[in-house]
Amino acid sequence: MLNLKFVVAAVVLLGALFYLGFIAFQSATVYSYTVSELTTLGPTPEGKLVRVSGSLVEDSFVRPDGSTMAHFTLTDKENGGVKFVAAQHDGVLPDLFFNPHSEIILEGTYRPDGVFDSQNVLVKCPSKYIEAPEGSSYDKSAYPKEQVN
Repeated sequence: MLNLKFVVAAVVLLGALFYLGFIAFQSATVYSYTVSELTTLGPTPEGKLVRVSGSLVEDSFVRPDGSTMAHFTLTDKENGGVKFVAAQHDGVLPDLFFNPHSEIILEGTYRPDGVFDSQNVLVKCPSKYIEAPEGSSYDKSAYPKEQVN
């Protein structure tokens, strides 16, 4: 009789732990989309966080004087920059946010009015090995030679 009570208690305890782990894992899952994918999918369900990655559209950044709310637009460089998503973020932005070679990743919700409400901003650093523009040349004389003492 004592063994049966122990087995039932252990099964209930393990079932509860498994259920809590499953719920915690599901709520921590964040889907990641490109700008094109996000605009195709439409608004996110209430309370569901997603990530969107893209590049800052030149001259789209606006922050009113005295405000921490920033408004800007992201686009896909891979798809020729034809899809855009308006975004807003309240808070400080990383320095590399304005680098034209950076990939910006926003975490938040995509509202029905077509604005991505960002809660977190991540910036992937651009590669230091960026292809030189066509027609440019490397001029060794522009850089001083290394001196060994």
